[in-house]
Amino acid sequence: MNSFKVVAIPTEVAESVRTTGKAPGYGFPAHREMAAGRAPCRHCLRLIRVKEEELLLFTYDPFHELGEPPLPGPVYIHAEKCDRKTEQRSFPEEYRGRLLTLAAYGDERRLLKERRLSGGGEEEEAESLFADPAVRYVHVRSTEAGCYLFRLERFHQQ
Repeated sequence: MNSFKVVAIPTEVAESVRTTGKAPGYGFPAHREMAAGRAPCRHCLRLIRVKEEELLLFTYDPFHELGEPPLPGPVYIHAEKCDRKTEQRSFPEEYRGRLLTLAAYGDERRLLKERRLSGGGEEEEAESLFADPAVRYVHVRSTEAGCYLFRLERFHQQ
């Protein structure tokens, strides 16, 4: 079993955007439209179905929940309510084999290592990054678009 867990954006963030139509913490308007291309929801981590589901595009700071200096960027969520992806210990299927960048961070948002992947090996690379005790968390990003997808954290058994 993997030593990491997958963490989606909090439900409070998704609900705030759906309710207010604005990016949390920034107040920029969220953009709503029918999905026209590949758009991964950062809340449920499923793809938003093209020409079937609407999305909300908004500014999000993936470091906010970690108390780190901000680094905002664009993300998508389903425009309608979706269930948050529960924290699991395996890489979501929708992202396997994609062009991904795994960015490993230490204290104070210090970038320690960055790995670009294509064609698989996501879990093995994440395990390799977490083998370094200085790594606190890993951001998974789209290599093509550069945008934040989700976070990996160390799994600590209760």
